[in-house]
Amino acid sequence: MDSAPIRVLLVDDEVLARSTLRLLLSKDPEVEVIGEAGSPADAAAKIRSLSPDLVFLDVQLSPRKTGFDVLSEIDEASRPVVVFVTAHEIHALRAFEVHALDYLLKPFDDDRFALALTRAKAHIRSLRAHDLARQLVAVLGSAPPRGPAPLPSTPPSTPPPRPQGRIAIKSGARVSFLPVQEIDWIEAEDYYVELHAGGASHLIRESMRDMEAQLDPQKFVRIHRSTIVNLDRVKELRTLLGGEYAVVLADGTELKCSRSRRDHICALLGLG
Repeated sequence: MDSAPIRVLLVDDEVLARSTLRLLLSKDPEVEVIGEAGSPADAAAKIRSLSPDLVFLDVQLSPRKTGFDVLSEIDEASRPVVVFVTAHEIHALRAFEVHALDYLLKPFDDDRFALALTRAKAHIRSLRAHDLARQLVAVLGSAPPRGPAPLPSTPPSTPPPRPQGRIAIKSGARVSFLPVQEIDWIEAEDYYVELHAGGASHLIRESMRDMEAQLDPQKFVRIHRSTIVNLDRVKELRTLLGGEYAVVLADGTELKCSRSRRDHICALLGLG
């Protein structure tokens, strides 16, 4: 289990705002605040030198420069996880475009901050786990092969498209970002789709077809014209009258699988 602390950098031009964030973070033993920055130049320099896991980043850092300008100076592959903190809702779409994990609107309460921090920690732990897995694969792949070399095979097929990393969800004056891997299942609601994740549901204006096109088809499967499920959440299949199936998720949710889609989901689950 990854026990290393989440290393956090606080970036805000207001000392009081940074102090508030530091106080909130001091309550979490899994977090270590490794620095603060009050200007765009200082923020970019400290992101490069300290390599934080997570940055709480104010949008309006000076009359001429913003948090977006700071990120533009950092190579995308080296960027930390970012949670924007701002009093202005108008920047939410741009925050989504630069792959911010969350968007905290000032003033926010302790519960909203705790939610953002919980999501950030889970996301960072997931990234660390994936990095470790890639390192292990690289090590194993560099080992000399045992036995005769395999016969040439057909070229590998094109890998499946990567899923959209997160989905923007607007609720009143608040915009939050839901990591795709946290979605349990999706259902169509007229001109909207409802995302079910961890016992909560989120309604967004999106067609089912457009939503499906954004997801990894090896992970998210349409089992009914109005239902998409995350295969990682499928616990079992149940046979119903007429040869149809019910898909049962880990939380006990039971969803009907149409007969025309039964074979496809069985194949993806390794049932033949």
